[in-house]
Amino acid sequence: MKIKIKKFGTLLTSRQSGKEALAAFESSLKDVRGDEEVVIDFDGVITFSPSWGDEFLTSLAKRYGNRLKLMSTDNPSVIASVEIIEETSNFKFDKI
Repeated sequence: MKIKIKKFGTLLTSRQSGKEALAAFESSLKDVRGDEEVVIDFDGVITFSPSWGDEFLTSLAKRYGNRLKLMSTDNPSVIASVEIIEETSNFKFDKI
């Protein structure tokens, strides 16, 4: 399954909106098969904060582990936030 993060907006900054985005997407996650990868696509996102990402990505990482993959991006906001999330959560995201 590919999740296009832009569907939640281009300025993803608050912890609360990250939590709400995950809750809104929860029904779609029921379709993920046991062996399927969950791929996060950051294309079109302008600002991505560690707090939004922590609520969304860390929750998915806890659920899907190494099946969660992040698509490569050159967005400095995304890159820096993912690095912070990795440091604080002790989880290294696989990037494709």
